[in-house]
Amino acid sequence: MKIIKTVLVVLTFSVLGPLLAPRAGADAGNKKTVLTFSQPLEIPGQVLPAGTYTFTLVDSLSDRNIVRITNADGTQVIATILAINNYRLTPTDKTVIKFEERAGDNPEALKAWFYPGDNFGQEFVYPKRRAVQLAMAAKEPIPALAVDVLPADLKAVPLVAETPDQRELPVDQAIQTAPLVAQNTEPASVTGSGQQLPKTASSLPLIALLSLASLGFAFVLKRFAM
Repeated sequence: MKIIKTVLVVLTFSVLGPLLAPRAGADAGNKKTVLTFSQPLEIPGQVLPAGTYTFTLVDSLSDRNIVRITNADGTQVIATILAINNYRLTPTDKTVIKFEERAGDNPEALKAWFYPGDNFGQEFVYPKRRAVQLAMAAKEPIPALAVDVLPADLKAVPLVAETPDQRELPVDQAIQTAPLVAQNTEPASVTGSGQQLPKTASSLPLIALLSLASLGFAFVLKRFAM
């Protein structure tokens, strides 16, 4: 059974997993966000102990982003992680963190980070072997590095999506990496041949004009009858 947790950092989920709270003002330029975790947290490549960390977007490319995690005051780099766009329909005014819940006492795996006001977030890319394990546990595709690389090579490494049945797919076929398009549900006018026509303007002005013409005609008839 797939269990994905979404946490608003202004709330407290003491029975659901890591507790988070904003600790500093956000910076829209690099999306700097300071988060406090009360339990260990798995990120790609390692497990972070409970504590306060700063998440910063340090580079944004067309199909991938580079996220840096440092200690609370930003003086020590802990991890440099590759992420891809994860789109959603409705932005919120709070930071949102998504987790993949793990079985037993294993730390929860960080899935995605959404900055306030954005309709897309950063979905984290895991090493290939770990992505296969997470996909099988979560019952959903997980973005993965096609090969293991150093942080300096993250901008160019090929990406895949590992599926629960241990297949590899192109990332954009398995994960929503492009903006969602709202569907127009208003019915269009249709002719007998099936051709759709644009919706015409309201007929109310025409009805009003005919009513005025009728009143004028009645007035003229009344004058002739006198």
